[in-house]
Amino acid sequence: MNAPQPAVLSADCIKETAKACGFSLVGLARAEPLPAAPLRDWLAAGHAADLGWMGKNVEERLDPARVVPNARTVVALAIAYHRPDDERSPIARYARGRDYHYAHRDRLKKLRKRLMALDPSMRTYSCVDTGMAMEKPWAVRAGLGWVGKNGCLIHPQWGSWFTLSVLFLNREADAYDSPMADQCGSCDKCLRACPTKAFAAPQVVDCRKCIAYHSIENQGPVPAEVRPGFRTRAFGCDVCQEVCPFNRRPLPATQDPVLAPRPIGLLSPEQLANLSEAEFAALAPGTPLPRIGFHGLRRNALFALGASRRQEARATIERLLLDPEPSVAEAAQWALGRL
Repeated sequence: MNAPQPAVLSADCIKETAKACGFSLVGLARAEPLPAAPLRDWLAAGHAADLGWMGKNVEERLDPARVVPNARTVVALAIAYHRPDDERSPIARYARGRDYHYAHRDRLKKLRKRLMALDPSMRTYSCVDTGMAMEKPWAVRAGLGWVGKNGCLIHPQWGSWFTLSVLFLNREADAYDSPMADQCGSCDKCLRACPTKAFAAPQVVDCRKCIAYHSIENQGPVPAEVRPGFRTRAFGCDVCQEVCPFNRRPLPATQDPVLAPRPIGLLSPEQLANLSEAEFAALAPGTPLPRIGFHGLRRNALFALGASRRQEARATIERLLLDPEPSVAEAAQWALGRL
């Protein structure tokens, strides 16, 4: 007697359920392996800087079936975080509120629970940023947008103001989405606007020159040639997104209270530099800012003050020349030299 065949899932049901769980965009792609060349070439060129984890488990990153046996469907998911930019902040927009990893994981748990109620024997795997998946290529395959010259996924209505996650399923769906055509055309505003010229080529970011990398991931010395690019930026960098025409059109502003900016996300560079460790410990948890830590954030704020030549911040910079943390004191010395 033949074994019963697994049920085919309704694509519409998956999408409706994902939207009900709080995702802004959802698309479905067949779980067929991704091409290896883009990732391998990027790693071989050294563009990952010291992000060594990017070079681990490459085969698993490229093939969902190595993560979930008999994987059939990839559900690509996005959470929009755009709000009217009423406040200027040295913190990238995505990082001003709750850490998006937590927001995605909470919603992925809800989505998985509801899908498992439909098919309890189904196997799944979810990922947001740090697991065995590459969210952006799957989002492209699932029709959520195309990769712009700035390396960000762009949707024609939502622009690029969203974060991504994926869910692997070992079940077929009754319909799959098609990739969108690249709509950037000849526009290269993002490439020209980058303060450190971090694009090795269109769609190729060299982390060694990228302010976002150095202000979030780099715990070591920041190269002298990169520091002037910190102007007005202390955690992340939105420049290549801010100049994008698709982000200047009217966008649906999220009203999600989970993503609302928190007090630390609206502080000025000088206020960030002046934070006490107790204040950081009270204000930063739940946001992405602990990624760089208390000393790293103050170091970055000093780079921002020096890069923008903020004369009114001289007293703060001079005080931090004597900070017991060497990276902060060195950043203050550099900033003072810029004044």
